[in-house]
Amino acid sequence: MLAARFITALVLLAVFCSALVLLPNGYWSAALLVALFVAALEWAQLVGYRSRMRLVFVALVLAIAVALLRQEGHGESIAGKFDAFFFGLALLFWAAVAPVWLARQWRPRNPLVLGVTGGVVLLPTWLALARMQATPTQLLLVLGIVWIADTAAYVIGRRMGRRALARRISPGKTWEGVIGAVAAVAVYYGLLWFIFGAEMSLQEAVIGVAMFAAVTALSVEGDLFESWMKRQAGFKDSGTLLPGHGGILDRIDGLTASLPIAALWLHYLGRPGVLA
Repeated sequence: MLAARFITALVLLAVFCSALVLLPNGYWSAALLVALFVAALEWAQLVGYRSRMRLVFVALVLAIAVALLRQEGHGESIAGKFDAFFFGLALLFWAAVAPVWLARQWRPRNPLVLGVTGGVVLLPTWLALARMQATPTQLLLVLGIVWIADTAAYVIGRRMGRRALARRISPGKTWEGVIGAVAAVAVYYGLLWFIFGAEMSLQEAVIGVAMFAAVTALSVEGDLFESWMKRQAGFKDSGTLLPGHGGILDRIDGLTASLPIAALWLHYLGRPGVLA
């Protein structure tokens, strides 16, 4: 399993980075629509939609995504007001709704609630990836936070994990894994600061630390949220597309909570620090 996970991650990283750097934004965004399509299918299956409802949900998600692509007149970056609305919606969900959802272990059955939730989980993530291609190095550095945190939590959790983080939500996740993730991200920030941060002010350094901490915490929340949704559905993985990883949702669970907020943060604060 570890070998399959490693090989799949290398292939995905090579394809992702090549497309990120080489494709014009229109083609990049269109390619991301394929991933969005698969992720929407996985979500629809996860929440128990039958064939007709599944098609309706996927069609609506893709229609909204295409409509967002067509509003380039509002700006090519994340400055567009529609972009800000979706990123703000993601912030509201992950900061206020998802923590309560997990704490109370909600099990909603209303198709509309589940559909809206799926849209809020998927669309801002896709939009952030599409818009942040304008600064590919910055996007990769932000993604690095989530990837490093996820890898460290997985490795440390498997080797040293003893105390469950949220046993009823995801028994395999441990506090030791979270501590390992925080430590790994701290080292990552330190390396970036050493390489790029010589000219940063103290204020910019503090903002950078806060952002890295927020992205790390949100990535854990996104991981837990998808784990809870899978647990309700009785699934181990959201799909089987990616050997060693499961489905698209399994691969982007940490990004769904962290990337839209990172995009919002970087745009409105305008102080990327080591992410410049």
